[in-house]
Amino acid sequence: MAIKHWMSWEGGVDLVAMMDPSLSQPNVIVHLARMVHTPVGSAPSGVVLWQPDASAAPQLIGFVSSDPKVGAYFGPNIFAGTPFEQAPVHKATIAIKADLPCSVSARVEMDGMVFETALSELGEAETINRAATDMPPFAQMGIEAVAGAASLKVNGQTMDIAVPPVGISGGPAAVWAPAGIYMR
Repeated sequence: MAIKHWMSWEGGVDLVAMMDPSLSQPNVIVHLARMVHTPVGSAPSGVVLWQPDASAAPQLIGFVSSDPKVGAYFGPNIFAGTPFEQAPVHKATIAIKADLPCSVSARVEMDGMVFETALSELGEAETINRAATDMPPFAQMGIEAVAGAASLKVNGQTMDIAVPPVGISGGPAAVWAPAGIYMR
């Protein structure tokens, strides 16, 4: 497989959740990394979807990065052909904390909003190697430790969430991903 587009990261804290366990699809995504590397540069980055009312349009969706040029790389190069291909880029401040082997947390602030996730009861770190599919359309390799518990705060308020068994990348929905790569 010839690789045309790629991104790699270190220090990933990934949460996909539903604010109502009866929903058929997640309405919360907070995927963040301490550092993301792309052909156009490196910066703390990720993706956020915040749709507290699942019957309405998302209140916030897009790629987040301390460097808008890095954030703008993701949609057309990694997420092409997905609902995120045309997602906007938000300049953000991202912080990742790890209290290994027990827990990790992430905080992103952008557009007057603050999202804080915490993952605990981390399992053993395992190697992953997922082939590209229709969704997601990129191959994945890396290291993941599944979280047994997850929490989310939005603007300081604790949210009730349910974590589905599978997230947007085809793997577990709440993971510590210390290193990895997406490629297509």
